[in-house]
Amino acid sequence: MFAAVALLVVHACSSGTGAADQTTGPGPGTPSVDTIALRVLADRRGLRIGSAVDRGFRFAGADGVKFRAVLAREFSVLTPENDMKHERIHPGRDVYRFEPADSLVAFAEANGMSVRGHTLVWHRQLATWLTSGSWTQAEAEALLVDHIAHVAGHYKGRVLAWDVVNEALADDGSLRAGFWLDHIGPDYIELAFRAARDADPGAMLFYNDYNIEGINAKSDSAYAMIRELRLKGVPIDGVGMQAHFQLGGVPSSLAANIARFTALGVKVHITELDIRIPLPSSAAQLQTQALNYRDVFNACLQTPGCDAIVLWGFTDRESWIPDSFSGWGEALPFDATYNPKPAYWSIYNLLSGR
Repeated sequence: MFAAVALLVVHACSSGTGAADQTTGPGPGTPSVDTIALRVLADRRGLRIGSAVDRGFRFAGADGVKFRAVLAREFSVLTPENDMKHERIHPGRDVYRFEPADSLVAFAEANGMSVRGHTLVWHRQLATWLTSGSWTQAEAEALLVDHIAHVAGHYKGRVLAWDVVNEALADDGSLRAGFWLDHIGPDYIELAFRAARDADPGAMLFYNDYNIEGINAKSDSAYAMIRELRLKGVPIDGVGMQAHFQLGGVPSSLAANIARFTALGVKVHITELDIRIPLPSSAAQLQTQALNYRDVFNACLQTPGCDAIVLWGFTDRESWIPDSFSGWGEALPFDATYNPKPAYWSIYNLLSGR
């Protein structure tokens, strides 16, 4: 079990252009100020703030200590970025590898953080034993239920929310082809949510997807799907909007879209937030990124049913963006050496009411 990091006020001083600037900390030459952790400020606003973490804690020495300290100090939610996905946690038909995800859950519990489980059912990152096999519909249904029962059951009572089904919709709003749809049909979604409720009755159950943040054809389909499933009594408690944005790409309809989903009686979580910048970045781009982060947080704060925002990592050192989007990067509020960027101060100032 990792040692808990106390949630005390951190004594810090940061350069910037002054308190009037929403995207900076205190100006140069000003006295030191008491900088309160983001998780404390967010909690005062009825909001959880979190970060994804990949592959357990791979950093050693002083760098690992700093990584863990910033993570525990600033965030109240932890999402395993990959360690709960099928190929990692279920590498053989009768083999489950819980240790990496266990280390993350233990760290969260030791530091007063909640866990968002990610993800039980997805068309990607499936173990080869599953995708290379020949299965009947009945066998595929049994494999789906068995996987959920083992994984959600293993963490029963220790997870705030599960991303039960991830990215079931294609970009045009139709159901996405993939192993589960191909072998079971559309009912795999309902089957997954009911199995998750049986396995972990106390956790909130979410549908999670990208490009559903604004009002568009795909989010319309997600809205209709969730409405219809809930009318059937399917236990869907929330919608996860991933929010992988590029600079200047936050939809103007984000707040209105959050409001229409919560009107269905579900929660909304921003689950994988990052805002990528074309490289090399400029000071002006970092300021725009900061305003974009503020806009996302502000949109969530406008609706009480939006009560969690999780970043897809917190430091540029650990972002997936450079490997996935050539020529883009610097998508997170801390730079590669854990220093807060303008995006951090934008979030900080909004949450603190500055």
